[in-house]
Amino acid sequence: MLPNLIILTCFLALRCAADLCNWTGSGFAAGVDSRIVLQVRLRCTKGSVRWVYPGQALRVVLEPNLSSARHTSICIKPSPSFGGASVFIERAGQLELLVTDSGRPEYQVFCFRADGPHKPVIYLQASPQSDGPRNRRTVGFKYELLTNRSAAPNLGPSGLETSCRPCNDTELLMAICSSDFVVRGYIKKVTHDSRRQMSSVEVSALRVYWQRSGVFEQHLDPLVSCQSWRGHIHTLLQCHVKPGDGEFLFTGSEHFGEAWLGCAPRYKDFLSVYHNARTARQNSCDFPLD
Repeated sequence: MLPNLIILTCFLALRCAADLCNWTGSGFAAGVDSRIVLQVRLRCTKGSVRWVYPGQALRVVLEPNLSSARHTSICIKPSPSFGGASVFIERAGQLELLVTDSGRPEYQVFCFRADGPHKPVIYLQASPQSDGPRNRRTVGFKYELLTNRSAAPNLGPSGLETSCRPCNDTELLMAICSSDFVVRGYIKKVTHDSRRQMSSVEVSALRVYWQRSGVFEQHLDPLVSCQSWRGHIHTLLQCHVKPGDGEFLFTGSEHFGEAWLGCAPRYKDFLSVYHNARTARQNSCDFPLD
């Protein structure tokens, strides 16, 4: 249960700066009264929070101006310099621990469900300070709200998770309609990063059907004097991704500027599934075929 607190909405007098998506401020106000909790309201589906000199607590209410979209999950990515506070999720007045000050793995992404009647609230509790109230710690993170149509990886209690099994036909037909990116191309190289527990697939794309942002960029190939698309797609190290020959259709989601792998069948296999579904009128959407 939340303690007896004084909720203080962000004003410029409290040394904070905010727009609809991002907030930056300090915890100096906690020096006036130890019960003070600074409250911030953000109205975008993604943005950032930066809390300098964290003191007492910060309550971040997420209420995006998209009444037609239902956001069922939220992901946060702590900054590399994150320190000085623990992160909780507030549900109906109860706090659930999400990130500890000392136990956060670097590069980790943390996600939680946001379904229910209450607005999602991220609650930051400053850690006890042994070197005085004005130390130079900074608590920062980025956030993203995901809709129920997102092609995001599965959300586990400790962060982004993904299934390593191949997609079935139904999942593939949904992926080409709802993914953040859909591209056709070849695997150039696969690299593994044990520190981040992820693999990176370098893709040379023949065609970018669509992408939410600029994950895939055009490059001039000097050997053939033409433009080609290149990009990197991430997946978990535990999936043991290996280079493969042939043409693939890559789908997936984008989180914090990175592409994450969803379904990735061989293109010829996808064509067979799609043609069969279209003949039976079971395709979820129309897909452009060459």
